[in-house]
Amino acid sequence: MRAARLLTILLVLQSEGRVTAGRLAQLLEVSQRTVLRDLAELGSTGVPVYAVRGARGGFELLDTYHGDAPAVPVAAAAGTGRLRRVRVRISPAALQRALVLGIPEGWRARPFPDPSPDHPDWIEGSFRFASDDEALHQLIALAPDVEVLLPHEMRAAMATLGRRVAAQHRGP
Repeated sequence: MRAARLLTILLVLQSEGRVTAGRLAQLLEVSQRTVLRDLAELGSTGVPVYAVRGARGGFELLDTYHGDAPAVPVAAAAGTGRLRRVRVRISPAALQRALVLGIPEGWRARPFPDPSPDHPDWIEGSFRFASDDEALHQLIALAPDVEVLLPHEMRAAMATLGRRVAAQHRGP
């Protein structure tokens, strides 16, 4: 397990740059103290990991370091083997389209949904995704017939992406 954690830490540092011990602990589902021990172990094996102090501090690799480890999505690097679920509210037509196409996949209806006052016929449930990027790309294809409810970061990212798409297509 420790080797997998060390490799995961290395991959996350390569893909994200500066990362806090708290974020690494959350991704790996271990304590921050375990992450600090693992970072020290990486450093002792020759991987140039260093700490940056301050409000925007964290751990990162030296710019000159180029490891041979392949890049993988951070969601897959978490080591849990679980896919991420995104809770949405979706129109019946968009849900039918998604189920027929199989994209996004893994639909699970919510047993006791909260009715939407704006769209009482919309269905609440969740899709599963391997990464946040995959979720954004597949869900934006269903826009404006889908509303991301949880996680809140995904909802904010979807809103930002929607504004960017709208700005691209706005007339002069």
